[in-house]
Amino acid sequence: MRLLSPRQPVIVLVLALLCSTSAFAQGILVHSGPGQIRLPRPIPQPQPVPGSYKIEAIEVDANLTDQVAKVQVSQTFVNTGSRQMEAYFVFPLPYDGAIDSLTLLVDGKEFAAKLLPAEEARKMYEEIVRKNQDPALLEWLGTGVFKTSVFPLPPGAKRTVTLRYTQLCRKSAGLTDFLFPLATARYPPEPLDKLRIRVAVSASAPIKNIYSPSHAVNIERPSQEQAVVSIETKNEIPSADFRLFYDTGKESVAASVVSYRPNNHDDGYFLLLASPDIKVAKEKPQPKTVVFVVDRSGSMSGEKMEQARGALKFVLNNLRDGDLFNVIAYDSEISSFKPELQKFNDETRKAALGFVEGLYAGGSTDIHGALQRGLGMLQDSSRPNYVIFLTDGLPTAGVTGEPAIVEASEKANNVRARIFAFGVGYDVNSRLLDKLARSNFGQSEYVRPDEDIEASVSRLYNRVGTPVLTDVEVAFDVEGASSETPSVNRMYPKAPFDLFAGDQTVIVGRFHNPGKAKVKLSGAVAGREQAFDFPAELVASSEDDTNSFVAKLWATRRVGELIDEIDLKGRNEELIKELVDLATKHGILTQYTSFLADENANPHAVAENLSRASGESLALEEAEGRFGFRQRAAKGLYQSAP
Repeated sequence: MRLLSPRQPVIVLVLALLCSTSAFAQGILVHSGPGQIRLPRPIPQPQPVPGSYKIEAIEVDANLTDQVAKVQVSQTFVNTGSRQMEAYFVFPLPYDGAIDSLTLLVDGKEFAAKLLPAEEARKMYEEIVRKNQDPALLEWLGTGVFKTSVFPLPPGAKRTVTLRYTQLCRKSAGLTDFLFPLATARYPPEPLDKLRIRVAVSASAPIKNIYSPSHAVNIERPSQEQAVVSIETKNEIPSADFRLFYDTGKESVAASVVSYRPNNHDDGYFLLLASPDIKVAKEKPQPKTVVFVVDRSGSMSGEKMEQARGALKFVLNNLRDGDLFNVIAYDSEISSFKPELQKFNDETRKAALGFVEGLYAGGSTDIHGALQRGLGMLQDSSRPNYVIFLTDGLPTAGVTGEPAIVEASEKANNVRARIFAFGVGYDVNSRLLDKLARSNFGQSEYVRPDEDIEASVSRLYNRVGTPVLTDVEVAFDVEGASSETPSVNRMYPKAPFDLFAGDQTVIVGRFHNPGKAKVKLSGAVAGREQAFDFPAELVASSEDDTNSFVAKLWATRRVGELIDEIDLKGRNEELIKELVDLATKHGILTQYTSFLADENANPHAVAENLSRASGESLALEEAEGRFGFRQRAAKGLYQSAP
């Protein structure tokens, strides 16, 4: 790090704004007063230095109408140094020059902005780079620069700069692509106190898929043609640009495909987004069968039992006419609400709620017997069947062997019922629950001791409560591809799976043959077999890294699948090698590839890292306790990475 001369200090202030996949637009403050100023870097400083600053908040509000984005960005920063800063503000244009209007306000007062010619802008940037010896600054040069004198900023003073612009967003493969660069906000030495982004989307046709590959977003849908996407974080240094895709259509099930192929000699990567029509799903819900199998052993006493009752009540109150259901409670003995499945109506709902109120904890844990009772009630494979299985302990009564319980559940499941297993607390056999879920087409979820069982179960049931398209299969028909070699492979999640109302499936995989393709989604809609076709383009090569996130997403899920294979089927050196190779290539950190986070390790020391990963994978033999619990919970996050 180098201190600049008194005449040439520069502060880089992140204000990354655009709707393009290929441009960076950064705001910078240039200090014109005396004193030395360091270029911000994430290196702790014991004392404030003259001219230092802190970005306190970045707030983004955008209205995205079809492809046109109107964006306002407010950035608040504080002079944390001991000297006044005399500054002016410069804002480079994006490479594509798509901004058609720009207004700069400081604390509500408007300032005129001067557009510098491209040659003068480049000269200024090259001077900054030369003085700071930081070639990364060159990436921030656009075709021109807006410049305005801003203000003197006294020590401790706070200012807010607001920028407004309008831009046309790109559209590819039917998806409108909104990008707001944030990654460079990691340069300031302190985390942002607040980062807030809100994008209101309006379209002329019903909005189908909404997807962010970069952030976990909250999505609200006021109507079919409107959506509000938002995130808010505190005390965090942004590490990735914010990116948002959406598409439109009138189909009952809509899909879009994004492909990426960085190497012509290797298989490419694809991302398929699929979502059912919400209105259709609500008008014609498919009848389903739900069996709740709940642990009432002695360890469930107290608050756990209260929460389990709440979860049962939530499911019972959200069933629909035409659904079948039952409740099975188990300890060393097994009891059920009724001997057979019940048709849901107001009378059976009230009676079942009374049964739930009478549950109390005590006794041992007969997991095998409870699952056999529940699965044995399911006889109709023409409708979706779900078993919500909850336990907080180990099998201690009846059949207790892990392989025997799993094998028996597979034999008893004659209707392809999905088992959703909830492990409550650290005393469960997490490997057993994973095996049960995987062998029975479902998923496992882990509830920490300080979490609410009712909240976890209700969150899952809200997602799966209204199946729209069940037993979904995905097929790609690529023009000119040989019928002997599959066009796509290693898709995650693996088919068959279900699509639910208000839900969206994110499918990733590899493709061998590029070209125009027809994607076919087939499954059962309200009990009737149907198929939906969508056009797609699998690129022969990718000229840039715009869609490189698809490869990272696929690799993350593949890593989760490899860990699952090693966990449930035993250690395999070939799988461990693939795990290490993928993690190293794509920078995916797991507890088994922790060498990636070790600054003293060499990521390219293949033999050493392979040996290290092989040794650390022995931890998967621990099926119980806090560590076993956390391993399976982490594995699930890789497998379902969004």
